[in-house]
Amino acid sequence: MFTLSQLVQQLGGEWRGTDIQITAIAPAHRAQAHEITFLANPKYKQEVSDSSAGAIIVSAKAADLFPERNVIIAPDPYLYFAKVARLFSPIVAARGGVHPTAVIEPSAVVPKSCEIGANVYIGANTVLGERCRVLANSVVEHDCVLGAECVLHPNVTVYYGCTLGQQVELHSGCVIGADGFGLAFAGDSWFKIPQTGGVTLGDDVEIGANTTIDRGAMSDTVVGKGSKIDNQIQIAHNCEIGSHTVIAAKTGISGSTKIGSYCVIGGGVGTVGHIEIADKTQIGGGTSVTHSVTESGQHIASIFPMLSYREWAKNAVHIKHLNEMSKRIKELEKKLSSEE
Repeated sequence: MFTLSQLVQQLGGEWRGTDIQITAIAPAHRAQAHEITFLANPKYKQEVSDSSAGAIIVSAKAADLFPERNVIIAPDPYLYFAKVARLFSPIVAARGGVHPTAVIEPSAVVPKSCEIGANVYIGANTVLGERCRVLANSVVEHDCVLGAECVLHPNVTVYYGCTLGQQVELHSGCVIGADGFGLAFAGDSWFKIPQTGGVTLGDDVEIGANTTIDRGAMSDTVVGKGSKIDNQIQIAHNCEIGSHTVIAAKTGISGSTKIGSYCVIGGGVGTVGHIEIADKTQIGGGTSVTHSVTESGQHIASIFPMLSYREWAKNAVHIKHLNEMSKRIKELEKKLSSEE
């Protein structure tokens, strides 16, 4: 529970109105008198205005829309709301101790401040930093290094030889360091290429549930500091992802792709391998990235607009004849050019 003045004291900003106590955060449509909501997008101003929320986080420009309401004025209401949410939902600290069913190899280093859950396995020569939480049924194989305050939620697997920075969070079901898909054709069968690299995750990286990051063939697959990877994503071997990049669910990044820093990649994106994507690139959901993006700050998309089936069927007829149409256009252009 916080008063508005206490929130401002901790997070900055300016409050106006009555210094009420706030017990929770809530969306505008269901917020009550003891809860706080926010307005970040002007199109929701009526919804926020009609809300029963006890207080609203707004920008200076929007503050005058609510002259009779309790408000906190902040430069970025959405970010401020996120910080308030963190105050009401603090990060769980490690409770030092090892569950009786956990197995820790004698050569592993596990500080007493770490929390090791039921049925966890920690492999030989693996080193954990202070205050790590490795929760039920998770596996960290041999020769791994985890920085301080990492969190491995239940049923996470970290293969051998992987490195995690500080405050890395791995959600349930994710697999770090499985073999990359490296095969050589031997004439009548496929010969598997040993994947001898590892995976390196920078500080403050978060990996979503059931996401897989493959180990490199010879050098490590790398995810840079502060990057956030959503659920159900495949990152193939030898990829390099820069710092503070975010990637939404069901995206597939093919092998040896290099993605810059501060990129935003929508859901369901697919890339070919061995390409580079420049810093601060934004890629729309469902896009197939077939070549490198070399100029920083580009916003790209290759998705077809949603159509009714009738509209799609009509267009599909023409698509079948594109090559023929192209030839006819070239012939017409050639004829017009000769007449000139």
